[in-house]
Order: sequence, then structure tokens, then C-alpha cells
Amino acid sequence: MVQLKDSAAYVLSMIGDPLPEIAIILGSGLGGLADELEEKIRIPYKEIPHFPTSTVKGHAGRLVAGYLEGRRLLVMQGRSHYYEGYTLRECAYPVQMMATMGIKNLLVTNAAGCVNERWSAGDLMLISDHIKLIPDSPLRGENIESLGERFFDMSRAYPEKLRKVARLAAQELGIDLKEGVYQFFSGPNFETPAEVRFARLCGADAVGMSTVPEVIAANHAKMEVLGISCMTNMAAGILENPLSHQEVLETGERVKLSFSALVRLIVKKWPLE
Repeated sequence: MVQLKDSAAYVLSMIGDPLPEIAIILGSGLGGLADELEEKIRIPYKEIPHFPTSTVKGHAGRLVAGYLEGRRLLVMQGRSHYYEGYTLRECAYPVQMMATMGIKNLLVTNAAGCVNERWSAGDLMLISDHIKLIPDSPLRGENIESLGERFFDMSRAYPEKLRKVARLAAQELGIDLKEGVYQFFSGPNFETPAEVRFARLCGADAVGMSTVPEVIAANHAKMEVLGISCMTNMAAGILENPLSHQEVLETGERVKLSFSALVRLIVKKWPLE
């Protein structure tokens, strides 16, 4: 907890008042949204005490505080992943820092492989639920009582009231927003065709290598969470072409205008207590 307080105090000293109302985590190829903020204050991850840094191409590796649609945000341009060598607890550290700062709302985004064969690369998916079969947990070990209880409910990890806001925003913009289940895999390799078939049998519509540890930590800290996945490629075995990270980045670039418009309107409509 001491480390979280150190990190939170440093970020708060750098960004000043007012406290950001919503935090956003931007995934691979989606980081450009942070450049649209007004009155930006940028903080490289490496300057924040105890903060994990990102080593993945397409992740700028910095926090950006600023205004979007009249609301002050704290945006992560990139995140840390389990496959980089971090523990799940370290992957969730930034969210716990945000909760320690007092931020109550979190929008998580990611690049995902599309498992649902009725959809296409470039589609945006509202996350209704997730699957984590990896036995580790971001909350394994001593519980931080100041953030949340040891045992907590995950049946409403992505609350309906926020998903309704996202649906209405997509409808207003004419975006065909899909909705489905995201399954967490460890990476860094893409899933095999057999693993993708397994994910489909499990009820997953998309697969990826992030997000779930952050959402677990956010729910533990009683943050309100909304999740959006960009289907950057069809998962293994659906098409014949081999998968690549370059395809992920290229698809993110292709959908950045619709993604940005959707997030902007969601931020504008986000119900704050």
C-alpha cells in the first residue's frame, strides 16, 4: 500500500486539480485518442515511482491527463502485460493506483482476436463479461483492505447501466457495436486454432492478452467499469492467413476515427455520481 500511495501522490502532484473523473486504458493501436485531449499533461511511466513500464510496440508508455468533451480524464497510453514478465498483480497496479487517487470510473480498451465467425476484423465489441482460466490472480497475496474486501462479487463486472450508455452512443453515431464475452489468454503467442475452438465452446466472442487483471482490480476497488474491444484480426483457424502484430496495429489505425468518436460520446454521456 505504501508503494501505491507513493505512485498516487506523485501523479497527483504532477497533474494538479481537479481530480480526473474517468480513467481510460488504451490498448494496442488505440493510443492516439490521448493526443486529442486538451490541456494535456504527459507523464512517462518510467518517471512514476513503482509503476510498471510497457515494452510493446504501439504502446507509448505514458499517462496523459487532460480534458475531453468537457470532462477531465487520466489516460494510459499503453499497458503492461503478463507476457512481458510482469505478474498479474503488477499488471493491475496502475488501476489500484487510480483507485488510491480516488478515481471511481474506468474505461478499458484492447485489441482482440475475433472468435465470433459472424463478425469481422475492424468491428468494435462492448464487453459484457469475461473468462479467465489462468490460475493466477492480480489479487493473490495480502489483501489491501483500504481498496476492497478480500472476497467480492464479479457478477456485474461490466455494469448494465454503462453498457446502455455505450449502446446509445453507438446508435447515435451509426456504429454497429457488437457485444460479447472476452477471454483472457497469457500470450505472447497468438492462440492456436484448437484454442480458438475451445474459446468458442466456452462462450467467448473475442480473445486477448490484457484487460481482465485490470477489471478484477477495479471491481475489487468498487470502480465502475466499461470495456470495449477492437477486433483487430480474425482469430486463428478462421482465415488461412498467418496472424501478426502488424495487422493488429494496422486495424487499429483503420478504425481510429470510429473508435475515437464512440469513446468521446461515451465520455460525454458517462453517468457520474
